[in-house]
Amino acid sequence: MHIVLDETAMAAAGQGNVLASRLIHRAHAEADWFLYAPACALVEADRARPGAAEHLASLPGVTVLDLDLAAALALAQQKTWAAAHNQYAAQPTRDRPDGAIIATTDPYRWTGEPVRLLDLTP
Repeated sequence: MHIVLDETAMAAAGQGNVLASRLIHRAHAEADWFLYAPACALVEADRARPGAAEHLASLPGVTVLDLDLAAALALAQQKTWAAAHNQYAAQPTRDRPDGAIIATTDPYRWTGEPVRLLDLTP
């Protein structure tokens, strides 16, 4: 299972969201669960909740995705850098042929986008 945390899910994790905490635990405890934190989304999460980025980046089950050239080129496709980096990270790759699911607490912001979602709204 490959899951990309958007900035709303990252902020929710720092506020005690049970569903976000379960994802983090599974990514740490189970070999076939992968949790990704795109760097641009980390920035937005940290703006909303100071300290969130450092906390998430320190968790052993979370992989921070750098902003590489391909991701940077995708930024022009969305209104925010965080949304663009999340959507780019969820696309299929060699390692993730089916792509990844975006975990969010604001599923309506993804309306009309070609992504699969996991709603973390309690």
